[in-house]
Amino acid sequence: MKWEWSPSRRGLLKSAGAISSVITALTGASSASLFAAAKWGGSKKSIYQQLGVRPLINAAGTYTALSASLLPPSVVQAMAEASRYHVPIAELQAAVGKRIADMTGAEHALVTAGAAAALTLATAACVAGKDPERIRRIPDITGMKNQVILQKTHRVGYDHAIRNVGVRLVEVETRAQLENAINSQTAMMFFLNYSDPKGQVKRREFVEIAKKANIPTLLDAAADVPPKGRLQEYVKMGFDLVAFSGGKGLRGPQCSGLLLGRRELVEAAYLNGSPHSDSIGRGSKVGKEEIVGLWKAVEYYLQKDHQAEWREWESRVNYIAAQLADIPGLKTEKFVPEIANESPHLRVTWSEEKIPLKNSQVAELLRKGEPRIEVRPSEAKQPVLEIAVWMLSPGEHKLVASAVKQVLNRGRC
Repeated sequence: MKWEWSPSRRGLLKSAGAISSVITALTGASSASLFAAAKWGGSKKSIYQQLGVRPLINAAGTYTALSASLLPPSVVQAMAEASRYHVPIAELQAAVGKRIADMTGAEHALVTAGAAAALTLATAACVAGKDPERIRRIPDITGMKNQVILQKTHRVGYDHAIRNVGVRLVEVETRAQLENAINSQTAMMFFLNYSDPKGQVKRREFVEIAKKANIPTLLDAAADVPPKGRLQEYVKMGFDLVAFSGGKGLRGPQCSGLLLGRRELVEAAYLNGSPHSDSIGRGSKVGKEEIVGLWKAVEYYLQKDHQAEWREWESRVNYIAAQLADIPGLKTEKFVPEIANESPHLRVTWSEEKIPLKNSQVAELLRKGEPRIEVRPSEAKQPVLEIAVWMLSPGEHKLVASAVKQVLNRGRC
């Protein structure tokens, strides 16, 4: 059979009725009833229905573009309570910073408007410190230290948040280059955590070099929880500042981030941001609801049963793999991404001779189906589908298994 990608064939594959019938057969309930119960909240028109925006089942992960994670009920409750009162932001940040610092072993902590905002504030802290005149002048950093050193393999789009401060990024590759790059204009050394395997200078060596030269270090660990030990590990390792996303594995508000580290630098980061009007971080405002929400999210995260959660994730992966096992030409394997998004995932590969579908075609069919499903993005040339299960709500792994099976079976020759 020759595969031809045409509008009519595409329409057949993404038929909501066809996918729903398979889901009904395999789960005992329709996709509409299961998904509605979880997402739409009964017969009353939901907030997303009012807007005409279709929710999705997140089998991709904590991607910002897919609204990251879902808030635990205790976090929602805390944010709702916080919203009912006025409070001085300075006092709230100080109090929450102390609570989070006590839980993580850091000297101090600051809730920011996302991990990218944490990078900007951390850089500003290293450049301008607590000097009011310097804080007002950023990104004009004339007369201030203006260089940030990082490994070439650690360049990423998110370092725009660092460049916002007006600094120049100095790229190096070897230890010798790193040591030679340090000079009187070096304000900070930056390390992108998930790129550690790619660079020649590893974390501990990086910190050692910086300490010897008395240069502050910033670690971007935005998506690097779980495991929970990461919240303590990097500060103990010696990084002066560590940035995490609040809305990913911590399951706090999506527009929140966490900056941990040395008290003096964290306090300087606060002065370089909201609510201070004439500062580089004024636009990255974090509200009382997000500050309280992230505090409660960190508390919830550190107290929950992580072993039980891991077993649940593995059971979801095993279920999906079992449902796909009888498709000819298809193979499945469990894997755990290194560093970022460290949780059980499923990788599905297939023979294009038996299932002539490209990765992008399968992803698009799942996206257009009912329910709407997003899987991990892939640029691989070979046929592969990667499924994350840790952002799924209870029971959604069955819907994912049914929809993937339906799409791949209909694509068979």
